[in-house]
Amino acid sequence: MKGIILAGGKGSRLYPMTKVISKQLLPIYDKPLIYYPLSVLMLAGIRDILIISTPEDTPLYERLFKNGNSLGLNISYAVQKEPRGLADAFIIGESFIESDSVCLILGDNLFYGQDLTKVLNTAKEVKEGAVIFGYPVKNASSFGVVEFDESNKVISIEEKPSNPKSNYAVPGLYFYDNKVVEIVKNIKPSERGEIEITCVNNEYLKMNMLNVVLLGRGMAWLDTGTPTGLLNASQYVETIQSRQGFYISCIEEIAWRRGFITEEQLYTIGKSLKMTEYGQYILSLTDFKKRVIK
Repeated sequence: MKGIILAGGKGSRLYPMTKVISKQLLPIYDKPLIYYPLSVLMLAGIRDILIISTPEDTPLYERLFKNGNSLGLNISYAVQKEPRGLADAFIIGESFIESDSVCLILGDNLFYGQDLTKVLNTAKEVKEGAVIFGYPVKNASSFGVVEFDESNKVISIEEKPSNPKSNYAVPGLYFYDNKVVEIVKNIKPSERGEIEITCVNNEYLKMNMLNVVLLGRGMAWLDTGTPTGLLNASQYVETIQSRQGFYISCIEEIAWRRGFITEEQLYTIGKSLKMTEYGQYILSLTDFKKRVIK
């Protein structure tokens, strides 16, 4: 399975913070926002990852991650010249996806919870069709909303309905089989000129191939699209890390625990960041800290 992070857009709701930098490079407490969606793909065991961004911001991501080799990943990059909707990612990434299935995650989505890896593995086990997620919210009319029956079979999806048929929002995380590329090619852009992800999901629904996995209590999905959202997300991460001692979305730790890199490689990364609490946390994970490596 391949993974795509869509990190484009102007981030206009965050102006003036995002006038000269991508919102996915803004900090959520102690790390760039894009670390959080990247960590989700890594927890799902996905190592081939495409980052899609604007012409101006793509070089910044290349500086940040390079080819991903230090994390045991294969990261490549593509440019979205202008906003054409979330589903445009599959057209841009067609040659990257090739004959594989694909997971798309939005670059400003933050997920955290004890069962997150289990939930991701459940989604990956679906070999045909598409998997979306449902997250309970108070203000469902502000989101795409999924309606489902007692057996969790999807009945409908609506985009920001005035009268929601459920209180389950659809977060920016989607799993698709390889048919998604051809499906997207045949979807007409909306009135605002974008290829809507809801239209893609509705096509799978018509084929009776749309599945929903519910994210329940103990799972966090945070919105970072506004200044208040950024602040709340940072406070959430700081609280968890300070009280529990475990770091959220530490991509180096995930790479090590998933077997993407060795313990010695983890130590080398931690040593290069030893002047920070983040680097000291990485060093605390490995016995190599007890050795002198010149």
